[in-house]
This record gives sequence, C-alpha cells and structure tokens, in this order.
Amino acid sequence: MNSGVTPALTKALTQALIFDMDGTIVDSMPHHAQSWLAFGKKHNLKLSLDEMMQRTTGRNGLECVRVLLDEPDLDEATAWDMVHEKEMLYREIYGPLFEEVAGFKQFVAHARTRGLKIGVGTAGDIHNVNFVLQHLQLKPEPDAIARGDEGLTGKPTPAIFLEAAKRIQIPAENCIVFEDAPFGIEAARRAGMRAVAICTGHSASDLAGPHVIAAAANYHELLESNFLEKLNVAA
Repeated sequence: MNSGVTPALTKALTQALIFDMDGTIVDSMPHHAQSWLAFGKKHNLKLSLDEMMQRTTGRNGLECVRVLLDEPDLDEATAWDMVHEKEMLYREIYGPLFEEVAGFKQFVAHARTRGLKIGVGTAGDIHNVNFVLQHLQLKPEPDAIARGDEGLTGKPTPAIFLEAAKRIQIPAENCIVFEDAPFGIEAARRAGMRAVAICTGHSASDLAGPHVIAAAANYHELLESNFLEKLNVAA
C-alpha cells in the first residue's frame, strides 16, 4: 500500500492534522454496523446492512435517521431521541472491545513533536466523542473537535472539517485530513484540504483522489514510511 507522501503535494506547509473518528481513530465501524442492524430491526426497516451503512457513513445522526426512515421532515427532537437510542446500543457493544486503529496514539505523539496541531472532525455526537476520549486516554487531548451534533452538516459537505480548522486557527490548505470513508475523502477535497486514506473498511482505490497524498492500512505503516518526516512542517 502507498504509505509514502505523494511528492507533488509535499510543498504545501502542514500545520495541523485533522482526524475523522470512527474507522480512522478507532476501529469501530463493525460495531456501528451491529447497532444499526438492531435499530433497523426495531423500527422495521426493509434495508440490508450494506444499504444502511452506505446511507449513514459520514452523515450526522439527524441526517442518518431521516434518511433511513425516509422521513426528511421528521422533527429534530424525535430524530435525536432515535439517534441516542442507537448510539447507546453501539457504546454497550463496543465498550468491552474498544480498540484504536493500530498505531494511532504513537503517530499523534510523534506528530506533536514536530509541532503539528491535532484536530478531530467527526459526524458523531458528544456522547460518542466523550466515550472515545475516555477509553483512548489521549494526552494531551486534541486541540479542537468539531462534531455532527453541533448543527454542522455531515460529510461529504466540508462543514465539519472547516469548523475543526477554524477552531485550531489553521488555514484549510495547511491541514491534512485522515479519513476511512469516501464521503470523508470528498469532504476534505471540498474543504480544500489534503487527505490521507486510512483503509480500515475501504480499499485505497475507493478512497483515491487528486488531493489524497497517501494511503495506509494503519498508522504503523505511516510511521514506518517516515510519513511525518516527509511533510513540509514549519520549524
């Protein structure tokens, strides 16, 4: 897998790394799938798991429920109640099995030694973010987090990544997004950011694009390829 940096894209100054959460920081997508299956069964959804995952990945909770139920005007309070129901089940399933994407904490620690800021841009809600941070015990915590329950539209719109960059106070062109899903890769492009494909659930070809500077199965691969050392980072 191409875990090296595309040479033509190394000239841009890199000041911050922005990470999607599910499937990128933590290996959680199979467990989200289990909880969506249970949600679908309870609400009599006539959709396959593949259809549910295609319709929900990258979207915020409100968008997910409205799309799955095919009720675009479903009131927010009802929709968010359903989201919390599904996400509580996800946390119950995943909590005992919690696992970072291999090498993530080591990679972030090394990035900080190079002076890079760390952000998170996720369609997840505050409860899932707190759940991940509590289990991950990342020290220091990210410099900024933008979430899908803050009125930001989900991916492939760029809103979440742009808000994360704004909160870190770094221009979009100086940020690199790490993503595991096609909608997230597209959101990075629309935000004017470079991207790295983390191939936990999709192939490198599924996550390709002119702004994608590398693809890797995990962060050990990026560390072994000296990915961070090849970036143009401000001294």
